[in-house]
Amino acid sequence: MAEKNLLLEIGTEEIPAHVMPLILVQLKELAEKSFKESRINAEEFKTIGTPRRISLLVKNVAENQTDIEEEKRGPSVKIALDADGNYTKAAVGFARGQKISPENLITRDGYIYAVVHESGKKTTEILQTLLPKIICDLNFPNNMHWGNLDFKFIRPLRWIVSLFGDEVIPFEVANVHSGRISHGHRVLSQGEFLINNADSYISDCEKNFVIVDQNQRRAMITAQIEAVAKERGGKAEISEELLEEVLYLVEYPTALSGDFEIKYLNLPPEAVITPMRDHQRYFPVKSFDGKLMPIFITVRNGGRDYLDIVQHGNERVLKARLEDAQFFFNEDRKKNLDQHREKLKTVVFQEGLGSVYEKTERLVKLSEKISDLLGEKISADDRKNSVRAAEISKADLVTGMVTEFTELQGIMGREYAKLDGENLEVATAIDEHYMPRFAGDSQPKTTAGKILSLADKIDNIVATFSRGLIPTGSQDPFALRRQALGIVNLLTSANWSLKISELVELDMDLLKVGDKVGREKLQNDVAEFMKLRIKNVLSNSVRYDVIDAVINNVDDISAVTLKAQAVEQFTNTPDAVKNIQAFVRVGNLAKKSDSETVDESLINLEAEQVLYKAFEAVKIVASELIDKKDFIGALDALKKLSAPIDSFFDSVMVMDENLDIRKNRLALLKSVNNLFVKIADFDKLVVG
Repeated sequence: MAEKNLLLEIGTEEIPAHVMPLILVQLKELAEKSFKESRINAEEFKTIGTPRRISLLVKNVAENQTDIEEEKRGPSVKIALDADGNYTKAAVGFARGQKISPENLITRDGYIYAVVHESGKKTTEILQTLLPKIICDLNFPNNMHWGNLDFKFIRPLRWIVSLFGDEVIPFEVANVHSGRISHGHRVLSQGEFLINNADSYISDCEKNFVIVDQNQRRAMITAQIEAVAKERGGKAEISEELLEEVLYLVEYPTALSGDFEIKYLNLPPEAVITPMRDHQRYFPVKSFDGKLMPIFITVRNGGRDYLDIVQHGNERVLKARLEDAQFFFNEDRKKNLDQHREKLKTVVFQEGLGSVYEKTERLVKLSEKISDLLGEKISADDRKNSVRAAEISKADLVTGMVTEFTELQGIMGREYAKLDGENLEVATAIDEHYMPRFAGDSQPKTTAGKILSLADKIDNIVATFSRGLIPTGSQDPFALRRQALGIVNLLTSANWSLKISELVELDMDLLKVGDKVGREKLQNDVAEFMKLRIKNVLSNSVRYDVIDAVINNVDDISAVTLKAQAVEQFTNTPDAVKNIQAFVRVGNLAKKSDSETVDESLINLEAEQVLYKAFEAVKIVASELIDKKDFIGALDALKKLSAPIDSFFDSVMVMDENLDIRKNRLALLKSVNNLFVKIADFDKLVVG
């Protein structure tokens, strides 16, 4: 079967850079699904694009649909055939409906069947309706519509190129007709140009100063930035987020450098980098020893003509930004953080939850509580530093620098704390307590930073839940899921054994959360919310059934993680199946008992006595290991009960006619199972 390549280019006004990657993924998925449903075979789907175009390239597309042959069941033989074996009106009508002759019907399993063969249509015919449907099915976070059209798109359509090989696939969307005319770079090209064949698309665009393949464009931008930085005697700091944004702002990239006055290097580095990177999309340059240089690199959408003018314009804009930063910094330094903190009394934290100043008071109490719970795991200095950091943790929110450059919250608090003479751990904790700020960000490293980060995240979750604002679906305006994940990862990596419920209880007191029922509900809501986050984290490395077995009580997050790791390791031991089956047998009967009080005088069989004594010995060892969070060691101890359990069930009738003996045996099993469930619900494990 003959094959050709397909090109669909959707030309638009400039599309916001941040949505382009998602659009390209969506277009690819839509195309793959549509082609499959339409029975059009193809080898490879690729989406590429620039700010002004979204393009689909499909390799080796079949020129015809695949044929289909299927059986369709008709009426039963009793209805389809008369007494003489001739087809009835029902059978003839069924055959006519399937567009075949009655003689071609077949009989099987008491029914008649029609074998229907449908030849595939030409691909060009199908594409005339398929391609416009793909365009119309694209959805976006924000849409525009223009004129009196019902059609909506992220930006107005300007042209459509639709080629199957060298043949135009004709259709129309929003009064724009498909063809072979594309548009080059707004400034560098002559405007419109012809694309003769889908195969020549990328090279035709490049001749008209459009690097349409984003991967090629990314490589060009990276190489140019690195070359310019090297030429200036430094190394560019290329963040993936900024690179991705710049990638979809240009069609023909050219990197150039600019300079700013050395006096601005007296500001904290982030105060210079943030206006440069986050506001102007410039790449900072550092010396090879890591110090910020008075140089920036930007990427223009154009060639190398008039670079000096472009450089001067960018330098002027950056200077204005840095002047603002210098002004705000100087104004901020007229007060220390304690003085700035007073202004927090005028800033609302959340509706009905008081001021940010009151929040810092809660953070102090929570930090003290966490320090108390950690006990000897931290030093007196750690406790002192975390409490002091909590007091001034939010003071920078009312400074001019953070008001103007909100990305600097915590960072400026750290820098101002250093200038105020606070010790390094206090200053660092102010910055670290916001971590992780985004997916993949670091966790706090200082002990004070960890304590304050945990306190802040607990308070954010409890305070928001107390207002009934629990994240649902994709709605999470306060980023509580990220903060809960931060708690899970922090406690796991620090190996801190803390009861979340105790911190929630204290925070509810501080927030003056009302009645007993409301408090119990809030505790349950937080526990369920944390459980989902723990599942999320564990699912990356632990079997689903192991997670289900250990996830019942998540109050001690670090312990849950250690249990999961221990049980996973336990399931891979040679006698795992045998041991787990013994544990499960105990659990099944233990459910029938409400008591775990065993009367030794009622134990009258040898196997029963052996299990009781083995349990009493193992219980002491296993309980100590569980208290130490050595769950691997505890499981190693518990497996010694496997043989006595098997002997017990082989020799002992648990449901004895004597009610007292029956209750006593069930209580023994209840006692044994209560030790097991301190680690896991083994019934949830899937064993071969």
